[in-house]
Amino acid sequence: MKKKILVAREIFPEVIERLGRHFELETNQEDRIFTEAELAVKLADKDGIFSTLSERITPAVVQAGGRLKAICNMAVGYNNIDVAAATAAGVLVTNTPEVLNETTADFGFALMMATARRVTESEQWLREGKWDRWRYDGFMGVDVHGSTLGIIGMGRIGQAIARRSMGFDMQVIYHNRSRLDPALEARANNARHVSRDELLRTADHVMLVVPYSPQLHHMIGAAEIALMKPDATLVNIARGGVVDDAALIAALKERRIAGAGIDVFENEPAFNPGFLELKNVVLTPHIASSSRNTRLAMANCAADNLIAALAGERPPNLLNPDALGQSRS
Repeated sequence: MKKKILVAREIFPEVIERLGRHFELETNQEDRIFTEAELAVKLADKDGIFSTLSERITPAVVQAGGRLKAICNMAVGYNNIDVAAATAAGVLVTNTPEVLNETTADFGFALMMATARRVTESEQWLREGKWDRWRYDGFMGVDVHGSTLGIIGMGRIGQAIARRSMGFDMQVIYHNRSRLDPALEARANNARHVSRDELLRTADHVMLVVPYSPQLHHMIGAAEIALMKPDATLVNIARGGVVDDAALIAALKERRIAGAGIDVFENEPAFNPGFLELKNVVLTPHIASSSRNTRLAMANCAADNLIAALAGERPPNLLNPDALGQSRS
């Protein structure tokens, strides 16, 4: 008899077909966002869930899933899941690392360049029919080539961004909980480890690539933004909540920094409407990993984890190994 799983959001039909060969499925190809109460009901008779960042898997949801053995998130981040509650209940939790590193790095670099060179602002001006002549100071931005890139969060994605900077003759400084091995620093365009405050004061372009945690909530707020150069840019491809969005909007409105590129927001998708009043910001809807190849690889990675976990094997990307010894029968 096949085990039952919930596929909580719309995903690729070929991945649905693959999962269907292993499990009895409840799918959501109409792509509704389930409330916590709805999730709790749906998981009451499920052995596993193929989840995304939109599903809030709280202790109450874990408790409601009396048969639940695996929560397999189609994302690198997993702050939507109460991992401690899952571990206490013997439920395995997985994510999808590695497969999106390069695509996310591509996007981070693209967002930085669009912000520095005022691409969104100038395109909107053109679309409004305002272009009637050349001007020497038309949409003057700040250079990317030859500048200093400051990366906060030098994991695999941060290192991939640093490698891309080599083609732009940039200097790279970074802040991380711990310094990288010198060999990794060398590969990452000879990146130099500095304090967070030094990075904010020095960098021409600040890139945030940290995972979210309560300890990093509003890591970049008014005081941190005040350290930045007036012609610097800030790019957030990390997680909403890492930046105090209200403080950033105030700084951008007062031109205390040159611009910002934002792919993630507090309370997304219900982001702060103050961003829409600004011209010196590039806004994207959490799409840094969104290429077809990468999103398909993420979906298959989550499927790999789910298939292994419900077959009684250790899934490839297990986040809570302590749950193995008490996994539900």
